[in-house]
Amino acid sequence: MRKIAIASAAVLSALGAFSQGRTIPAEKPRLIVQIVVTQMRYDYLQRYSDNFSNRGFKVLLQEGAICKNAKYSYSLTQTAPGLATIATGANPSTHGVVSDMWYIPLLDQNMKAAQDSKAEGVGGFGELGKHSPRNLLAGTLGDEIKVANKNSKVIGVSLDPTSAVLLTGHSADAAYWFDPSTGKFMTSSYYTKALPKWVDDFNQKRFPDIYIYNKWGLTRPLAQYVSTKENFDTTAKPLLKAPAGDALGNVFKSKSKPSYEALITTPYGNNLTKDFAIAAIVNEGLGKDDATDLLTITLDANKYIGRKYGPTSIEMEDTYYRLDEDMGHLLRFLSENIGKQNVLVVLTSDNGVANAPKYISHGKIPSGSFEPNRNLMLLKIYLNATFGRGEWVKSYHQKQIYLNRTLIEDSNLKLQDVQAKTATFMKQFSGVSQAIPAYALEYSNFTDGIMQKIQNSFYPQRSGDVIINLQPGWVDTDEEATSSNSPYSYDTHVPLIWYGWKIKRENISTKVDMMDIAPTISNLLDISWPNASSGEPIEEIVK
Repeated sequence: MRKIAIASAAVLSALGAFSQGRTIPAEKPRLIVQIVVTQMRYDYLQRYSDNFSNRGFKVLLQEGAICKNAKYSYSLTQTAPGLATIATGANPSTHGVVSDMWYIPLLDQNMKAAQDSKAEGVGGFGELGKHSPRNLLAGTLGDEIKVANKNSKVIGVSLDPTSAVLLTGHSADAAYWFDPSTGKFMTSSYYTKALPKWVDDFNQKRFPDIYIYNKWGLTRPLAQYVSTKENFDTTAKPLLKAPAGDALGNVFKSKSKPSYEALITTPYGNNLTKDFAIAAIVNEGLGKDDATDLLTITLDANKYIGRKYGPTSIEMEDTYYRLDEDMGHLLRFLSENIGKQNVLVVLTSDNGVANAPKYISHGKIPSGSFEPNRNLMLLKIYLNATFGRGEWVKSYHQKQIYLNRTLIEDSNLKLQDVQAKTATFMKQFSGVSQAIPAYALEYSNFTDGIMQKIQNSFYPQRSGDVIINLQPGWVDTDEEATSSNSPYSYDTHVPLIWYGWKIKRENISTKVDMMDIAPTISNLLDISWPNASSGEPIEEIVK
């Protein structure tokens, strides 16, 4: 822990002094810091609050405006759709980012949400560099900030390229992400031809090397943790099972060299992201003048830790205690160097997460695991028996079944007939609540309930031929502890906290759609809303 503290202190000392700014709030915030903690369910901040310090999350909870009923209004609650919705003020049915990945029939390949074959890595190599916001079909808050004032800067920071790219938008000055093969931050040719000197300097300091040589031990005695000691949540071997100070398994252990890849599945990934974000603020001069800047920070480590160990595991709890320290460090830096009155902080999440079925079954709550590999194999057998031998299913990704449309056409079959039979067959599996053929979503209009949320996730050119929705408590998983991908409250209900600038302390209980974030900030800045936004300004924030 001492090495980590030294690393964070080194970041600040190496960056130098930064003027504090005025004490009276500016007409508009000089800097907007949009923080997205991946897979942060609404109850986490309350669940762990007794063990939080007075410098991090409690500052936001005690001094900020808390939207207690903020939810996503679509069904496929994954990282990419969530970030795109926050940025555009629109649902996936409009902005087109329906999932973290979708199948492209014409190319006969899967496409990641921010994948771009035209882009090349800058400061890194391979597929990790082939990312840009070109797949995002709508404008973003960052785009409107750039249109309103060409001197404003928009920058995104994260471990994952998708997170950095989608949350900032098309006109961003830069988006940076972590390359686990080199331990350095990189970008793509969509933004620049070469990394700025300050990014090269940051990479040369090799802060990841400090983190990967630290064991992940408990931050406090085991008895103080809220999570159950039995750790029913996890399908992986529990990492944290001893009091602080005891020797624990080193997750970075390697025979040849330290693994930067493992950094992503530990709280140190959040440490590193926060350090880089502070470096960006200082070296890019964010918040130094009256041209409002936007910095997006996506903390990706949480979703990987949650998937591996479970959302109520001791590992997940310890991650939040460490994140609380990071949050305190960031808020203190913003207050001392830019001024709380000049900074608008918006904290939220891309989605919640379901409890692992093994965990909630102890409370006799209905739950289970949908096994896609097994069930898809049975579907293929059924389709072969019904329509003849052939590769009738081309792809499956998180509750979306993509059929072989070329084969269907060549066989003189009607696409709707094959979709309907596929949907009917899938409804027979345990845990399946709905299986909806694409034609029903494309040509019908659902105005409420689960079906409306499923339709809000549907974009005809990218969505599957059949969309599956599981019963509450069921998760689509083969290997991970749990998943986030449903229209139910544990996946759609997330924290949303506004802090700083002219924000007053209050609890907001009225219903807030996550599409409302972008138009709310646009209203505060008195600029145009993102071009496809269908959200509304949050009245309690803009009044």
